[in-house]
Amino acid sequence: MLALLAGGSLSVLAQERPLYTAKDLTAEKMFSVNIEGPNFDKAGNFYVVNFQKDGTVGKIDTKTGAGEVFVTLPDSSIGNSVNFDSKGTMYLPDFKGHNVLTVDMKTKKVSVYVHSDQFNQPNDLCINKKDQIFASDPNWKNNTGQLWRIDTNRKPVLLEANMGTTNGIELSPDEKTLYVNEATQRKVWKYDVDKKGNISNKTLFATFPDFGFDGMKCDKAGNLYIARWGKGTIAVLSPKGELIREVALKGKQCSNLTFGDPDGKTVYVTLQDRKCVETFRVEIAGKRY
Repeated sequence: MLALLAGGSLSVLAQERPLYTAKDLTAEKMFSVNIEGPNFDKAGNFYVVNFQKDGTVGKIDTKTGAGEVFVTLPDSSIGNSVNFDSKGTMYLPDFKGHNVLTVDMKTKKVSVYVHSDQFNQPNDLCINKKDQIFASDPNWKNNTGQLWRIDTNRKPVLLEANMGTTNGIELSPDEKTLYVNEATQRKVWKYDVDKKGNISNKTLFATFPDFGFDGMKCDKAGNLYIARWGKGTIAVLSPKGELIREVALKGKQCSNLTFGDPDGKTVYVTLQDRKCVETFRVEIAGKRY
């Protein structure tokens, strides 16, 4: 499928690359084993946590695959995903320090946005248009987890405890549905979300018999892309929970993904076994595009 860029010219990527076929963006072993949370800012800059070593955020060139350290986190913190609010501030769940951190994109100052001793290991975030944060919070040792909402007053609200190993988390394009997966239990749950960010009507959305789960993202049509850790595929599920396809990757330990490029139709995937980033093209853009 040919896609038009803002200027009206045909995307070279769209013309030359076959759909749903993975290729390397970066070299192997450019990141630590905790490579995670790829994301783009509004200007189209690409960031991935734990570039070269734990405790960093890398800025990666999407044309060459080269990278540099954008910021190093203080206090032995280790980020697990990259997220941005409506103002462009970067948010990082710090699973080691029981924090959610912010990074000022101009000064690169790192601050603690919220800390709680009730946090297990903040793992992944999604942020709505009101800048409320929804956070998965697994306890990997006990295979349990929690689900939080962090309001703009920086106060964490416990939405649900006594879950399985909460991991990937994502809002539907209309922000009326919240998806949360349990990595070890291989279940994806969905909740109704009201205007205040409260959740209700927990329903089992999908389950798989094998391998694990990690990060999740939606496209504009509401299809949910799920990293199937250990199998090395991205499962694509319709809004009804039906499996549309699985996209095979080169690596097996896919930890997270995001949509990028001017047309929003390239999926960027972090691989923990290969310690690199792979990409593939899709037909429908990510929900932000």
